[in-house]
Amino acid sequence: MRKFLYMLVAASLTFAGCSASDGGGAGPQVGTSACENDAQKQFVLDVMRDIYFWYDLLPANVDLSQYASPEELLAFLITFQPLDDFSFITTAEADAQFFGEGQFEGFGFSTRFEAADDLRFTRVFSGSPAAMGGFQRGQRILELDGRTIAEIEANEGVGVVFDQSPLEFRIRNLDASEFLVTVSHDIVTIDPLPQWRVIDIGGVPVGYVEFATFVSTADPVFSNVFSDFNAAGVTDVIIDMRYNGGGLVNIARLLGDYLGGSVPGQIFSLTVFNDKNTFRNETELFEQIANSMNLSRLVVIATSGTASASELVINSMETHADVTIVGDTTFGKPVGQIGALFCDKILRATAFETLNSLNEGGYFNGLAVDCPAADDLTEVVGSATDPNLLAALTYLETGACPAVPAMLKAAIDQELPQIDLRGPAWREYAGAF
Repeated sequence: MRKFLYMLVAASLTFAGCSASDGGGAGPQVGTSACENDAQKQFVLDVMRDIYFWYDLLPANVDLSQYASPEELLAFLITFQPLDDFSFITTAEADAQFFGEGQFEGFGFSTRFEAADDLRFTRVFSGSPAAMGGFQRGQRILELDGRTIAEIEANEGVGVVFDQSPLEFRIRNLDASEFLVTVSHDIVTIDPLPQWRVIDIGGVPVGYVEFATFVSTADPVFSNVFSDFNAAGVTDVIIDMRYNGGGLVNIARLLGDYLGGSVPGQIFSLTVFNDKNTFRNETELFEQIANSMNLSRLVVIATSGTASASELVINSMETHADVTIVGDTTFGKPVGQIGALFCDKILRATAFETLNSLNEGGYFNGLAVDCPAADDLTEVVGSATDPNLLAALTYLETGACPAVPAMLKAAIDQELPQIDLRGPAWREYAGAF
């Protein structure tokens, strides 16, 4: 489960006698005629013709015999909507493991290209094979199985190579020393909220929390975070979602309830399906829950890897509070997927868009940054010298964005064009392996 750009809702779908849902439920069973390859392809086509947000763009006639698998068929169908790089098919087991337990199988890191051949770790998950191998944020990957990054990118791409296990890495440390290590895939458990604390700014308490991903395991931790913030009298919050590619809509709504204690009953978000599925449309209201807070100002630390459910929260809160984005413009994913189980697989088809209380959405170019700041990989996320946190604190203290040196601003402005986030490269940029 390596695509971290998700926004998912739970629903139950039924097509041609086959059950489908987002977690739980029974699809056609392995070993029955419903799980023959042709039946699986027909199932995918039926789902896409019904629930797909852009179903009206699909061709009227599709020859299923031209496609070797349901995955290949889906890849063809989404070519009719260039904006959709999000619909996918995975195993039901991996899907449930990630969204239910915050786990995936891999090395346990995410990366970013600083230049065409300069691939760096942006984060390394605690306790992962990558962490055990000595990987750290900011280190540069020089070689994979003896091949340079430039060589690999000129051929199949690093995302394909990262699927291999075991894999030999040649790593350059920040002090320019190098080491060679072989690492294998294993189960990686993501800590959805790695850190939080209250920061004193001239006697004013500010809550800071790093939020990694919208998975179910975040639910019980949120209570502790906002309990601490309320106990300290916090009304200004910094949420660090610089690598948060999204996840479950119900967790986004829960975060909204914690932040929206002063506006209970008002609209948090609207979930809108296509014209065949308007009965699925939802209006989500803020609910007053234990440890809901009276938010005054919200600062979100973001990068071009901040996506989906993260953007849902930002867009929804902007009509109810003073919201500022620090860092970089977000990715741009105002749509989400719904799950359809079949056999041992799940189709996650893009099926809905989300809007705020003013019916604003459609931000496929991302939510614009207010205070540009560099994501300096030589600095620990959330440290006292982290440029993003410093920019956020400066804004809260002075009401103005800190000055950004001209050379640094040029680097920030050029960071996104270097990577085609609408094509396969976004997986290397925003994905985790």
